Amino acid sequence: MRMRMNNFIAYGMVILGAGFWGLTGLFVQNLYDYGFTPWQVVTLRLTFSSLILLTMLALLARSYLKIRLIDLPYFIALGVVSIALFNWFYFQVMDLASLSVAVVFVYTSPVFAAIIAKIFFNEALTVTKILAILMTITGSAFAIEFFPIGEFSLTIQTIIYGLLAGFFCSTYSLIGKDVSRWYHPFTITTYAMVCGSLFLIPTSGIWQNYEAFAHGDVWLNILGIVIISTIVAYLLFTNGLAYVESSKATILASIEIVIAVIVGVVVFNEILTGWQLFGFVLLFASLFLTVFSFKAKVKVKKPRDEYQPNTKKPLS
Repeated sequence: MRMRMNNFIAYGMVILGAGFWGLTGLFVQNLYDYGFTPWQVVTLRLTFSSLILLTMLALLARSYLKIRLIDLPYFIALGVVSIALFNWFYFQVMDLASLSVAVVFVYTSPVFAAIIAKIFFNEALTVTKILAILMTITGSAFAIEFFPIGEFSLTIQTIIYGLLAGFFCSTYSLIGKDVSRWYHPFTITTYAMVCGSLFLIPTSGIWQNYEAFAHGDVWLNILGIVIISTIVAYLLFTNGLAYVESSKATILASIEIVIAVIVGVVVFNEILTGWQLFGFVLLFASLFLTVFSFKAKVKVKKPRDEYQPNTKKPLS
């Protein structure tokens, strides 16, 4: 029997978890100062996170380690496409532009999700969704200062990377749409990160920067991005989500933008114009519209033959 949780505590867990995600850029920027590339930072994040999650599940919940080989392609796709590539483009934008701009691009992901769902799953593209898309495009234009002065403050490369970050972020829920019905969120996240790590390690050249590991600050930032911005953030958000409607949780999670912008301005002395702030407001509004437009009935499939999934409610 599941214990009842006070709504305020549940909301607080969701907000705190998303807030810890907003601190990601703080640790990433510090690792850049020690010569790590965006690809290597992604490798560090996924590798150490997957090791910790594997250890936790092996000691506390071994049943969550059970998967079917037929589902392995889902985990590979999630790990490589939805996590590794998303993080790489996200961190690239941080490196090329700023933390504030990077996190704004990530929140274009619901728009990509709506478009992809229409093309591949034939989901309705409602007036509300179209309005959200237009608001996202306009908000992004203000955020990168294309409006109102008609000049880019960012390079075309940075803008493309930012949009790709939003795109690959959107693929996580789409690729995991089926597999999430059979596995606990811990199982999905752990195996996705393991698959992503196995892809990243041989391609990262992380060993070439071995001297950096002699610095204590490097390990503090690795632990920060792994424990605070990945493990703890995920645990808080997932546990809070069990008692909060997914639509409300998505709205509450937008606190990540606020935290990331505050970190960028306070810690890294990033300067935001009034027009950029207006762009952020438009993006917030489009996020709200997108969340409410996604509230549709979903038919639940029957369990597969002779396979008993983990019993906890999957992440919505």
